[in-house]
Amino acid sequence: MNGLEGQLKQKILGILPHIVVDNRGPILLPEGLQSEVLATTDFVEQEVIVQSSKLIKGLFLQGIDTSVEKRHSIIAKNVIAGEWDALQSGSFNVLISQSLANQLRVSIGQRLRVISPSASTYTPLGRMPSQRLVTVAGMFQLDSEADDKVMLMNINDVAKLSRQRDLSFVGTRLYLQDAFQYQAIVDELDKQGLKYTTWRERQGPLFDAVGMEKNMMSLMLFLIIAVAAFNIVSALVMVVTEKTADIAILQTQGLVPTDVMLIFVLNGIFNGIKGVISGVLIGLIVVFFLNDILAALGSGLAFGPNGAGLPIEMNLSEIIIISGGSLALCILATLYPAYKAASIQPANSLQTQ
Repeated sequence: MNGLEGQLKQKILGILPHIVVDNRGPILLPEGLQSEVLATTDFVEQEVIVQSSKLIKGLFLQGIDTSVEKRHSIIAKNVIAGEWDALQSGSFNVLISQSLANQLRVSIGQRLRVISPSASTYTPLGRMPSQRLVTVAGMFQLDSEADDKVMLMNINDVAKLSRQRDLSFVGTRLYLQDAFQYQAIVDELDKQGLKYTTWRERQGPLFDAVGMEKNMMSLMLFLIIAVAAFNIVSALVMVVTEKTADIAILQTQGLVPTDVMLIFVLNGIFNGIKGVISGVLIGLIVVFFLNDILAALGSGLAFGPNGAGLPIEMNLSEIIIISGGSLALCILATLYPAYKAASIQPANSLQTQ
């Protein structure tokens, strides 16, 4: 689940802006929040219609400052054909995904018609949507569901397509260190009375669903550990019942109830540590070779939709928390049997022996 969430976060939130403030210009943030923002850049996004000789499709046209985006955009790092630097002002070149190019059946150097319903121009035939022929100058590939929903163009060319004489309609895009840690930023923007949009307005339900899946997996894991702890209680209670006479004899020889309790608790700690260490080692080995194991079993999950296999991400803090919680439950599971053993009365237990 961590791997899936990380992959979605990298690929989908790499394309979609983390935060877009409606007005253009520097964003003044308190010193404590400035470190959370990687960069700010001019940005505009609008819905357009793209037409090729084979297909008409609606998507989002992103107007970008290529010099800034080149350093921070994941798209710039995943261009597989053409050049990022071809998105120069006045060139009307565009960058699209490989999957979108396949749908439109176009290649590098071919032209598309971009129609902007939000802008219009007057013609002898009446008012018509603004449109422009653009050239496919590059392709990228992220293998995300957002690939075929965006098209990139120089922000000055988008202004011309939108019939804007200046960049007053442009907003400011904020790149965050962690897209999930956005709340403090938007709280500050609210205080300043700025209008903005965040990634949650478009992809929030998807990540909420992933988060719910993680919570359900955690609950299932807790229930499995709880069942194991109950088995420990049952096993130790049976041991106490079987060894009642032996415990009573030890007590007659000077073993105090506290020592009896300590013996069972130490036994539980030892078994808990042994189980946690072996479980973590086996789990790490299985996770590390998970895709190889699935491939050997012939499972389609080993290849995934893009042939890369299941995304795997191990979180050290979660491993420590799960291991510590499991060990704590093992120790707690020994308390009742230990108390039961310490409560044995030697005289009553030995009179029937």
